[in-house]
Amino acid sequence: MNALKTAEYKTSFEVSQPPLTYLSYEIPKQSTKLHIKHMVSLQCRLIVKEEMEKLGLPYIAIGLGTVEILDDITEKQREQLKESLFRSGLELIENKKNIIIEKIKNVIIEMIHYMEDFPNINYSEYISEKLHYDYTYLSNIFSKVKGITIQQFIIIHKIERIKELLLHDNLNLKEISYKLRYSSVGHLSHQFKKITGISPTTYKKLACPCPLYIQL
Repeated sequence: MNALKTAEYKTSFEVSQPPLTYLSYEIPKQSTKLHIKHMVSLQCRLIVKEEMEKLGLPYIAIGLGTVEILDDITEKQREQLKESLFRSGLELIENKKNIIIEKIKNVIIEMIHYMEDFPNINYSEYISEKLHYDYTYLSNIFSKVKGITIQQFIIIHKIERIKELLLHDNLNLKEISYKLRYSSVGHLSHQFKKITGISPTTYKKLACPCPLYIQL
């Protein structure tokens, strides 16, 4: 797959499911946010909700890759949560750089897989505005730690979104290219074939719902 590194995801995306937030308390002025790796689907968030309740940890909200809690948890509670999440293929993130990287990934995943319409600004500007960091800083951290660029990560997920739309929606290639902000059907088809080795039309004919999800 050329320079792009790919591997199978432990969890799959929920097609056409908007980001889900669970609220169990009114949000106070002060709260603590926990960041969780691989928490990208509705199923993942349901798992986290269940684990929080099993451990008796009161939460305010469960969103994409995050859990907001009333107060900071003890070291023992943190270790218990880490172990329970690990058993479900999830990971509590504590390193600052890794938290930033996970935020970048979640912004991209939300933009490509959950938003009805793409932002009308370029990706770098959108990500920078969402995370309140200079894009060059974000790009350098992401590339250094993950081994691929943010742009490559976006391309991989756009290809996955194309697959979902080909198999589960009634959109034609022209409509998909417009929806995902490709300049033309030719551009979409070229990028799709470069990543998967086959054309979008061939992929649809094969009707192979085998995602190319990555764990980065």
